[in-house]
Parts: sequence; C-alpha cells; structure tokens
Amino acid sequence: MELQITGKNIELTTEVRQYIEHKLGRLNRHLPNITESKVEIFEEKTKSPQQRFVVQMTVDSRGTLLRSEERGEDLFSAADRVAATMNRQIEHFKGKLSRKGKGNSAVKGTSQGEATEIPPYAKVVKVKRFTIKPMSATEAISQMELLGHNFFLFFNADSEQPNVVYRRKDGNYGLIEPELG
Repeated sequence: MELQITGKNIELTTEVRQYIEHKLGRLNRHLPNITESKVEIFEEKTKSPQQRFVVQMTVDSRGTLLRSEERGEDLFSAADRVAATMNRQIEHFKGKLSRKGKGNSAVKGTSQGEATEIPPYAKVVKVKRFTIKPMSATEAISQMELLGHNFFLFFNADSEQPNVVYRRKDGNYGLIEPELG
C-alpha cells in the first residue's frame, strides 16, 4: 500500500508522519487489496479549538474509493478518529462484498475477472436528459448557484471534457475532471 501524507497550512514533523503511518498502516490488514492511500492534514482558523485540525483520508481499493474526514483539537485525535471511521467503512465494504457472494476473493485480494453485479435493490428509477453547452468552470458555478443545486454537470470548454463542479462543506467549490482508467 502506497501512503501519501501531505500537509496544508501546517508543517508535518517526523513524529506526526510516523504516528499516521502507524495508525493508518493497519488498514491494510483489514483490506489487503488497497493500492493507494492519501492523507491530507490541514489546520483551519476556527473559533472552536475542537475543530481546528482536519485529517482527510482517501483509500483506493482497486477502483473503489473510500473517504473519511475528521476534525479534532490536535492532529493525533483527528488521526485516531479518521482511522476509526475508515475501519468502519472498510468493514461495511467487506460486508457488502460477502453479502454479494464475492467476499472471499475480494477480501483476500484475488480477482475473479468478472464485473461487479448491481444488487437487486439498487436500480435506476429516473433518467434525466438535458442539452449542455460548452462553458468555463466559473460559468458552471454560476449556473449551479442559480439552480440552487449542490453540484452541476457541464462540458468544460477549456479541457473539452465533461466535468462536475460541486459545493464543498467549507463553502468553496470543487471540480471533478474524470479520467479514463
């Protein structure tokens, strides 16, 4: 498992890096087919000291992404929380695999080479079609705000690809640029 740890607005000491590697390195025991893990740590200027440090973790398990974000008054408590949340998500994910009858192969890390089947309770109940015109990300954000939505699909005029803009919890915006894998 490749573990990438980055810090924003904060300098990460070797002690912090080792602690996070130790805490989050255990996840590989629960789900051995984790290919990549990304951890972002940053400090926010908040009024509440219990919400100051944010630890975000994204785990890629052969195309399935699991994500967790936790806050705490120090880096260590936030890292503990994100590890616990990720453990719960992995257990839930493993439970889904075993309910589908694919638990043994997916948990052990072997592949059967067949497509994942959609459970019978998950079905498409509505199809929506609409015409899209090329626009910039800024125009897409304006359109999203006008519609009152949390996300907006558009055709990016700069990259000539379909993209999605979305509103983040912190009030900023995110842009999703899909890549074929």
